[in-house]
Amino acid sequence: METIQIRDAFIKLGQAMKLAGLVDSGVDAKLVIQDGQVRVNGEIEYQRGKKLHPGDVFSYDGQDVKVV
Repeated sequence: METIQIRDAFIKLGQAMKLAGLVDSGVDAKLVIQDGQVRVNGEIEYQRGKKLHPGDVFSYDGQDVKVV
């Protein structure tokens, strides 16, 4: 499982996907999230602005990424 390190208390889902290299842009993140292709802690997430905190795991295209 890949990890991304954040400096603040949270990171938004779209930003986290870009940081992890899963998408090339915020627009790409928005499209795959709205299409129901992204899971946060096992649940499908439709909000690009969903706040992720350390310990949260998001999944897209067969890749799991943990926020630390």
